[in-house]
Amino acid sequence: MADNKNNSVAYVAETMLPELPPPARETGVVKWLRENLFSNATNSVLTIVSIIVIYMIAQNTLPWIMNGVWQAPSLAACREVLEGQSGACFAVLTERWNQLIYGFKYPVDAYWRPNLAFVLLLVAIAPVLFFDLPRKMLIFTALYPFIAFWLIWGGTILGPLVALLGFAAGGYVFQTFGKGSFAVGFFGGIVAAFVVWGIGGGLIPEGASENAMLTAVPSRDLGGFMLNLMLGVTCVSLSVPLGIALALGRQSDMPLIKWICVIFIEFVRGVPLITLLFVASVMLAYFFPPESTVDLFLRVVIMITMFSAAYIAEVIRGGLAALPKGQYEAADSLGLDYPQAMRLIILPQALKISIPGIVNVAVGLFKDTTLVSVISMFDLVGMIRGPILASTEWNGVYWELLGFAALLFFVVCYGISQYSQWLERRLATDHR
Repeated sequence: MADNKNNSVAYVAETMLPELPPPARETGVVKWLRENLFSNATNSVLTIVSIIVIYMIAQNTLPWIMNGVWQAPSLAACREVLEGQSGACFAVLTERWNQLIYGFKYPVDAYWRPNLAFVLLLVAIAPVLFFDLPRKMLIFTALYPFIAFWLIWGGTILGPLVALLGFAAGGYVFQTFGKGSFAVGFFGGIVAAFVVWGIGGGLIPEGASENAMLTAVPSRDLGGFMLNLMLGVTCVSLSVPLGIALALGRQSDMPLIKWICVIFIEFVRGVPLITLLFVASVMLAYFFPPESTVDLFLRVVIMITMFSAAYIAEVIRGGLAALPKGQYEAADSLGLDYPQAMRLIILPQALKISIPGIVNVAVGLFKDTTLVSVISMFDLVGMIRGPILASTEWNGVYWELLGFAALLFFVVCYGISQYSQWLERRLATDHR
């Protein structure tokens, strides 16, 4: 009886059975292909068609690239090396790379100056882009524009120092009187800055640039991709705060301020950028005193900044309109005045919502800097259309030069786009 009772006890496993491997179609490359490219009949057909198109493009493009010639003094020499075969003449990039990057007039022995300015730019924008870095680095960010100006243009260092003192005086007046009245502090700061600039400009001795540490380089000698970067960085940096001011002014309760901002935004958005560039080249000098000689680079910066600021203002206005009314009421319940409410509660949320639109305007602005070639500024596209293609050695080389320009712009714009996506994820702009 005891044996029968023991035999009736159920078997209990003391160890787990080993896991079986998943099916082949649920792992690795097969799973990725099935989920992303062949998930249904429509996607399968589109995938096959795309592969055929890519193959047709690659079979004509890859041999042209692989047979490319990198060392030759002219287009004719490239064709002799190829001997009738299809191939690119990349030798134009090897021979003219310095003109494509720096222009054809910038001194060769001074190439280290814009290179150093670019490296310092990465250091200066780091605390702005990545807010985990020490806030003390913002001191260098504030000083960078004056350092970069002196490095690229050269001349006496007294000019950047006077400009720095003017901004410092304006900031001090704004901090002192802006607590009682924002308008008084803002306009008082502007007056203080112009007073310092006027006094300091008169104290700079004539011929100071001739004995300067760095040789002065006029703006007309700037060119190449360096000019595109300078215009892009400068105009984006200036247009964002100006766009914020225009967006706030458009929502102001003061009719005069509101309609000034509305007229400015609608007028600038309704005029092509190329028209504004012609105005900067021909007519803008008439708006300055007769004895003043306003540099063309400065005039172009003013017009491009105004153009992009109008679009950024509309993007930020959309972000402000997207905020619920309760946020404004919360600021009022805390007893905050208008500047404090905007700085601490409203604008941080509106700017987070507006990140994709602001980045879109910034990318478009950087690409639009190539339009300065129509007013005889030899940027990257201007160098290709002008001195390089006009030379007898490289007349007829198009795809190689334009492809190189497209690659440079793609790298910069793609980097901006990827940073925007990282920032959106970091700030959780989707409110999840």
